[in-house]
Amino acid sequence: MNGIPFRGLHMQKRSAVFAAIIVAKVCLLPAAVLAAPGGDAGIRALEARFAQAVTAKDLDAVMKVYASDVFVFDVVPPRQYVGAPAYREDWKEVFAGFAGPVKFEITDLAVSAEGAVGYSHSIQHMTGTDPKGAAMDLTVRVTDVYRKSAGKWLIVQEHVSVPVDLGTLKPDLTSKP
Repeated sequence: MNGIPFRGLHMQKRSAVFAAIIVAKVCLLPAAVLAAPGGDAGIRALEARFAQAVTAKDLDAVMKVYASDVFVFDVVPPRQYVGAPAYREDWKEVFAGFAGPVKFEITDLAVSAEGAVGYSHSIQHMTGTDPKGAAMDLTVRVTDVYRKSAGKWLIVQEHVSVPVDLGTLKPDLTSKP
C-alpha cells in the first residue's frame, strides 16, 4: 500500500467521500439559494440607514442594523464587544464624545452577497465638536459581515480599524489613501 498504513488509507478514503458529498450538495443547491437578487442593494440600503442614524445621533436607529448576537472588534477598548447590549454602550460613548451635531459619511463601500450571507468594507468619516469645543475628525476602516434572516439583513460581525504609524505607534485617525 505504498507505505500508507491501512488506518491512514481508510481516513483518506473517508475524507474523499465527505468532500464528494459536500461538492455534490453545493452543486445541487437551487440557483435561488446561491444568488440572492438584491442582496447588494439590501445591504447598501442598510448602510444608508446606518449613516442617517449616526448623523442624527439616533442610538436606537443605529442599533437596528445589528443582530442581537453581533460580535465587534472596535478601535477602542475593550478588545471586543459581544452582543448588541455591549455594543450599544460603545455607541452611547461615541455620541457622548460629540457636542451638538455630527457629520457622518460612508465612502468606498464595496459589497458582496450570496444567499443569506454578505460582507462589505468601507471608509467611514465622522466630524463634529467634542464637549470642550474642540474639532473632532475621525476616519476609520470598517469590515462588516451580514446575515439575512426573515428577509432582513443585519450586521453580525464588525471590525473597525485605523492605520498605525509603526515608527511612533500612534493611530492615524484622519487616514488618507
